[in-house]
Amino acid sequence: MTPKGKLLIIGGAEDKGPIRIRPQIKLKNKNFIDYEILNYLIPPEGSKFNRIEIITTASQQPFKTGNMYIRSFKKAGFNNVNHMNIENKEDLKNPDLIPRIENADTVFFSGGDQFRLSTIIGGSALMQVIMKRYMKDEGFMLAGTSAGAMAMGRLMIYHAENNEAMLKGHVKITYGLEVLDSCIVDTHFVKRGRFGRLAQAVAMNPLSLGIGIGEDTGLLITKGNEATCVGSGMVIIIDGTRIKYNSINVIEDNFPLGLEGLKVHMLARGNGFFLHEKKFVPNAEAFATRFLINSSH
Repeated sequence: MTPKGKLLIIGGAEDKGPIRIRPQIKLKNKNFIDYEILNYLIPPEGSKFNRIEIITTASQQPFKTGNMYIRSFKKAGFNNVNHMNIENKEDLKNPDLIPRIENADTVFFSGGDQFRLSTIIGGSALMQVIMKRYMKDEGFMLAGTSAGAMAMGRLMIYHAENNEAMLKGHVKITYGLEVLDSCIVDTHFVKRGRFGRLAQAVAMNPLSLGIGIGEDTGLLITKGNEATCVGSGMVIIIDGTRIKYNSINVIEDNFPLGLEGLKVHMLARGNGFFLHEKKFVPNAEAFATRFLINSSH
């Protein structure tokens, strides 16, 4: 079944408004636009509910995180933002949660720990309602940043050691929220040097597409397939379906990995990608502009 809703996966550190010391990205990157990513999450004028719900389950500081986003959306010009504090399975029993999901235009998962998020929210009645909205409601936006984006895949990286070499066994994978059936998502991708760990995840699961998202950058996905890069950075797509040589099945743990035939795509704002067909689209405006958020926010 083709999803009717929209999905926005974000690489983390999305612009949240003025701070005391302007980050280098604002000084040097001519592709930067204030509040660009947050504006994609704001319901367009005339939306059904005109409401955003933020779920901070992944965060170790849920109230601080929730309040930060409420303030940031207010600075971006939108006030109807609510924080859903779900810290454990017991919190999921709150009868108010599901009606709130049913009456939101946007549900947004914050960053933190993707394993914590997937083990608490995954398979719950709340997640089932979120998925129902995503599959059936074309006015619905599901989004996640950092850990909230990493959890969207069927498979999810939950631990990886940062080594210069791609050492076998240093990437741990489990099941995520299963919104994206055939993708593995990684975030803070360029700044934290995570190409090696995503490449190893793809080498372990070559039928899964690796999606590495830079900071202040997102991939807007419609119909579960048509993806458009938004934001100031880039998205790296790793396709393992044409791998000719893969040493992961013959080497022991802690040895570097060797690969031949890994295909890599780099997307900047406006570039697109068909996830199912694994096809790069230089100009994705044809299917992206249908879902652009009203710029008046």
